[in-house]
Parts: sequence; structure tokens; C-alpha cells
Amino acid sequence: MTAGKPEGSHPDEPVTVTDRRRIDPETGDVRDAAAPDPASGATPADTATTDAPADPPAADDDPVAKVREELTGDLQRVQADYANYRRRAEKEKQSSIAYGKSVVINELLPVVDDLDRARQHGDLETSPLKGVADKLVEVLQSHGLQTFGKPGEPFDPDLHEAVQHEGDGSNPVIDAVYRQGYRFGDRTLRHAMVTVTDAPAGAATEATTGQRSESTGQ
Repeated sequence: MTAGKPEGSHPDEPVTVTDRRRIDPETGDVRDAAAPDPASGATPADTATTDAPADPPAADDDPVAKVREELTGDLQRVQADYANYRRRAEKEKQSSIAYGKSVVINELLPVVDDLDRARQHGDLETSPLKGVADKLVEVLQSHGLQTFGKPGEPFDPDLHEAVQHEGDGSNPVIDAVYRQGYRFGDRTLRHAMVTVTDAPAGAATEATTGQRSESTGQ
């Protein structure tokens, strides 16, 4: 055994000293954590134990996927509700417009009656009001006003108001019209005031056939 040397040491074995100080004693700078150790040449990343990456979470257990799915469902429901709201709003808008038109037209019907009576008596033929009367009727008809109740048409108690009835009522038809009936769209503004009589046998068949053709659109 050599004096002055610990037992079991080898004189030729190099001694390695690892300096792990974060402050460089010579420069006073902070050392980079990933910088290699000047004595060993190894970096902390080389000496650290590398753990195996964890498996990605399943789709059912992914909280981000769940939130995205919930938000997508909420957005789809909001879009469907908005589409239904737009359809209802448009339908209500058209209904309000039609109701407003019907109110105005209904208030103008007495004026139209006066013009019709003047026309029947021939007072409009030589009057400057004839052009005004014709334009007024055209405007009302362009907005959906329809007339009904003509002599020879089958009598309909839902549309016609009978003030006189002749015959046994086997085949009632309109004989004379005292007041014109008006309809706006599917709404009856005023019933026609008529007299009713029984049509002859041949005229009965013709009137029934004509009514069926109008109902079928042929």
C-alpha cells in the first residue's frame, strides 16, 4: 500500500467533477439549463430520465371534444329556432298586410255601390267620373277584391242572402241581384243580396255542371 493515498484508489484513474452551479463563478452569468456541463459534456436532458409519453385520452373522455359537441348542438338548435321564427314572422307579416287591405277595401265598398248604381242607370257613361270609377275598381281588383252573385248562378246560403224565394226550392238559382257580394282572398267581405227562383230542368243540369267545372278548375 502506498502511503498518503486511500486504499483501493487507482493512481491513473481520472477524477471527474461536475459543476451544477447555476451561476458561473468566473463570469457571474446564469447558465442555461440545457447547456452542457463543462466538466462532463453532458446536458441535463441527457442525464434526466425520459418518461414514456402518456397515451392520448379517448374521444369519449376528451373534455374538449365534449364541449365542442355541446356547442355544435346548441348552434344547430339556435339556427333551427331562428329559421322557424323567420317563417312565422313572414307569415304573420303577410296576414297583417292582408287584414289591413281587407279593412280599407271594406270601407270603400259603399263608394263602389254608389258607382255601380250610377253605372246601371247610365249616369257614368257621359260623366267625367267614369274614368275615376273604372280606375278605382281596377285598383281594388288588383289587390285581390272579387265579386260574386250573378243571375243564373246556383244559390249558396253561405254566400248569398235571399230576400225573396219563388218555387219549391228543388233547384234554387239567383234570379236578381239587389246588392253585389264581395270576397277578398278566402275572406267574405259581404254577402250578396239576391232573389231566388227555381231553374228549369235543362238549366239545372247546365248550372250544376258549370259549378262543378269552376270548383275543379277545368
